[in-house]
Amino acid sequence: MPIFDFLRGEFIDVIAWTDDTRDTIVWRFERHGHAIKYGAKLTVREGQAAVFVHEGQLADVFAPGLYELETNNLPVLTTLQHWDHGFKSPFLSEIYFVNTRLFTDLKWGTRNPITCRDPEFGPVRLRAYGTYTMRVADPGKFLTEIVGTDGEFTTQEIEFQIRNVIVTHFSQIIATSGIPVLDMAANTLDLAKIVHERIAPMVAEYGLALPAFYVENVSLPSEVEAALDKRTASGVAGDLSRYTEFSAAEALTKSAENPGGGGMAAGLGMGAGMAMAERMARSGPWGAAPEPAQPQAQTPPPPPGARRWHVAVDGKATGPYTRDELGRLVSDGSVSGDSWLWTPGGPDWQRGRDVSELADLFSAPPPPPAS
Repeated sequence: MPIFDFLRGEFIDVIAWTDDTRDTIVWRFERHGHAIKYGAKLTVREGQAAVFVHEGQLADVFAPGLYELETNNLPVLTTLQHWDHGFKSPFLSEIYFVNTRLFTDLKWGTRNPITCRDPEFGPVRLRAYGTYTMRVADPGKFLTEIVGTDGEFTTQEIEFQIRNVIVTHFSQIIATSGIPVLDMAANTLDLAKIVHERIAPMVAEYGLALPAFYVENVSLPSEVEAALDKRTASGVAGDLSRYTEFSAAEALTKSAENPGGGGMAAGLGMGAGMAMAERMARSGPWGAAPEPAQPQAQTPPPPPGARRWHVAVDGKATGPYTRDELGRLVSDGSVSGDSWLWTPGGPDWQRGRDVSELADLFSAPPPPPAS
């Protein structure tokens, strides 16, 4: 074999890149002194592009395929000088591989709240976040505008810039959209489309494209959400007076559940709640007009000075009962010393065993029911 053929074979090289990461966009083929051998084989796989740079000037961009690097294939390099030794000199150039596949699940979000004017709530602050996909549409432009001479460029190095572009335009669009806050969830697709169309030209200047863009959530501050929840509860309750009664009953119930309040707090809370429930039951369903009173049979009034007692059973007030009627209820086990009792003009609801004038009814155990 002639010596020149041997030397020419020694300078044949294979240039390729196998990406074993999920976030690398650009990778520079490393060679000592950037010496790319004359006649080297360049392999560009699907989802890749190869950018040939000579002395800082972009020489060519190779799509997927197999190429043999020679001066007649690279017009920019036709003026290279060749050695005087029967074989041609290596290219003192660089090759950058660009990943053109789709990068998915890239995230964006607003760092600070966006202030906008809502037609119903007035000035409000909103936060938003979502995802998008990205790919390199123009490898040459992306290399010259963004990457430069970086030997390994990842998505993290461009995500911050794209996120700033998205948030800037999203803030302008959301602040001037006029969409009510309560309708934001129903308009996320329209918002995403508007933002996508607005930022596409700016991202294209970097040689990039965003095939998909999503607005996943637009949220209010926690304080506004809490106030909105109260307003919703008020709407469910009906009118303000009923909502006030509901809130008072809820507060008393919580007070009764507080162990530090003792038995008296529990009794007051439960008694007030039952009395309020009784008034609500008499006035009909939440927000509905009370049902017309039905005619009832006339009963003789109790003797003068005789007390009549109401009994709380399963959260409802029953009665009123005379002392004799209470005695019969105690006898058949319907009422016990733990039952809650109340009489007009007396204190609040009390346990039966705590009512002094009824102590004899609960002091002795009731007789067994008749078999």
